[in-house]
Order: sequence, then structure tokens, then C-alpha cells
Amino acid sequence: MSDIYSDSLKWHRQNQGKLETALRNPINSKNDLALAYTPGVAEPCRVIAKNEPASFDLTWRGRVVAVVSDGSAVLGLGNIGPAAALPVMEGKAVLMKEFGGVDCVPLVVDTQDPQEIIKFVRQITPGFVGVNLEDIAAPNCFIIEDSLQDLPIAVFHDDQHGTAIVVLAGLLNAAKVVGKKPKDMKAVIIGAGAAGIAITQLLMGLERKNGQFVKNGANQVLGDVVLVDSKGAICSKREDLNNYKFSVNKVINTQKLCGSLADAVKGSDVIIGVSQPNLITPKMIKSMGKDPIIFAMANPTPEIMPAEALAAGAKVVATGRSDFPNQVNNVLAFPGIFQAVARFRITKINTAMKIAAAQALASMVTKPTADRILPDALDKSVAPKIATAIGRLV
Repeated sequence: MSDIYSDSLKWHRQNQGKLETALRNPINSKNDLALAYTPGVAEPCRVIAKNEPASFDLTWRGRVVAVVSDGSAVLGLGNIGPAAALPVMEGKAVLMKEFGGVDCVPLVVDTQDPQEIIKFVRQITPGFVGVNLEDIAAPNCFIIEDSLQDLPIAVFHDDQHGTAIVVLAGLLNAAKVVGKKPKDMKAVIIGAGAAGIAITQLLMGLERKNGQFVKNGANQVLGDVVLVDSKGAICSKREDLNNYKFSVNKVINTQKLCGSLADAVKGSDVIIGVSQPNLITPKMIKSMGKDPIIFAMANPTPEIMPAEALAAGAKVVATGRSDFPNQVNNVLAFPGIFQAVARFRITKINTAMKIAAAQALASMVTKPTADRILPDALDKSVAPKIATAIGRLV
């Protein structure tokens, strides 16, 4: 049996990475050269100098996204630094092109100071239609993204919002399978980092303004969410919360529940894990409400293995892995998001757009079952569907 890690290392070495540049038009004559470079290139330069937005039509800016990372929170590898993060950023660019038809440039930065990263992104803005922040640890990822929302191009942290969109889509269909209304459901989210807080934000219809969370009832999907970190449920009695945990707690956990993970999950309808392996026990699932839904998305080892969760009474189980049913994979979201950014020249991805993306994704499974609540990760019809749904809101 082949070893995927050894095979991948060999594959990357043979190809020296995954990307290369290619010409849109070949240079076969002096006239081609004069059009592409001097003297002809002077005219688009003059036009852009008088009207900067013309750069979206006259250069690659209108169709190219920057994938920016500091390497501080890479997949399941942690803080491995920018150079070691580059293979993942290349991979992100490959997926964006393959599934969304969007060109990307991976850019890794040799700093983990959020203010320096903010400055860097601001400085590269003239060259791109959007920025995909990637694998940046919390809370810096919140600080960076929030500080860049005034830019004239879209800045979107996929680890937060891409994950949240796919989770919401899967949850909408899982609710149909178990015959429950989402607004009657309570979820416990394990993990209060980038993904956990963003999932909470989307499910509860929250907007983040100046680092504070504000509830918009029109966008609220679930009845309530309890957020749990390594020390237990986030609640008002905790004195060890960072600003983001403290702020989000003000608008969730309406019953003011404190205590352990086991305490939090009692009577709940959903557990969503974006944390560490083996944190969910069969006993916890048995303490939940009728027909519980489990999204155990830690990779490569989930918070509980699907077979164990099903044996304990779970009705629907999803993971982040491709070898089990119901894979929650960000590739179902971010190519469509950035296709919309390029097609409609969107400058900000708001909550309504994220919900529209999730609803479009969920609608692609016309008859959800316990083993199929999301489209296949390789389905290339997903991105145009999401982009079109977002475009309707522009």
C-alpha cells in the first residue's frame, strides 16, 4: 500500500510545487510585443492613472486573488511558519482555480505581527480583486480581517467563514433529516478559535463590529449556541476570556450555562466540533435530545469516530474526512465565494451573502439523507451556484 505522505512529497519534488504562470496571449511577432509591452502598454497605464478602477478591466486585477498567510495555524500542523505553509497556500490556489475558475497568487509573509500583516495587505491591494486570508491563528485573524474591511476589495478569512458556510449548509439539511426546525435547535460548539467563533457568528446571525458582536435577529438560524473551549463552557462567570470570547458570550448561551463540555451537551440537538480528537464520548451523545446531530471535524482524527457516534444514538454524523459520509470541506464554499467576488466585483462579503451561499449549497442536495447532507467535494457545479446566489444580493 502506498503512503500518501511519501507519495505527496515525491510528487511535490518532481513538480517543484503546484503552480506556474501562463500567458493569456502568446508573443509571436513584433506587433504582439508592442501591444503587450512598449510602446503600446503606455496607454492602459495612462488610463489607469486617471481612473484607478479601470485596472480591474485592463489588468489581471479583476480576476486574481491573493492568498495570504503567516503560517501560524496551518491545517493540523499548527504554527509552522510561512515557508512551511507555502505548499498549503499553493494548494488553496489550485483548488480556487480548479473549482471556481479564479486565478490566485500565494503570498506568505515573514511576520506574525497583526499590524504588519494589515499593512502588507493594504499595500498589495492595487494588484488584486480580493484577498483570502488563510491559516492565521486566532485572535490575530479577527484583528486582521476586521481592520481590512474598509478596503475597496473583498477580504475574507476562509478558515472562519468558509467553514461556517459549509457547516450551516450541512446543518440545514441535517435538520430536515431529523425533522426539526433550525430555530428550535440548540447547538454546542467545541473549539473557540477562528472556526468555532465564526460558526457561532453565522448560526446566531451575529455581525462583528469593532471587535464586538451584535445580534441581527433576521439572520439568526439556530435557537441558541453554547461555545466551549478547553476550560469548559464560555459563560459570564469566566474571568479568563479574550475580548472575542467575552463579546460573543453576551449574545449567545441564553440560559447562561456554565460547566464542562458534558454539562453543556445535555439536552442539546447538535454538537459541532472544531477542536481536538476524542473529546466527544458516547455518554455525552446519549445525554442529548432526540436524534442528535454530530459534526466532528477535527482532522485527521475527529472528536468521535462516526461508528461510535452512530452506535451511541446519533442520527446524522459529519466529519472533515473524505473516507466517511458527509465530508465538511471548505472547497464547497471558498471557490464560489471568490468567483462571486471576481464576477460581481464585490468589496465585502456580509452575513446575508454567507447565508445565501449556505442555502445555495444545501439546495444542491434535493433529498437529504443521514448519509448525504452535502454535495460531493469534487462537484464543480457548486461554485457557480454559490456565486450566482451571492450575485443576486449585490
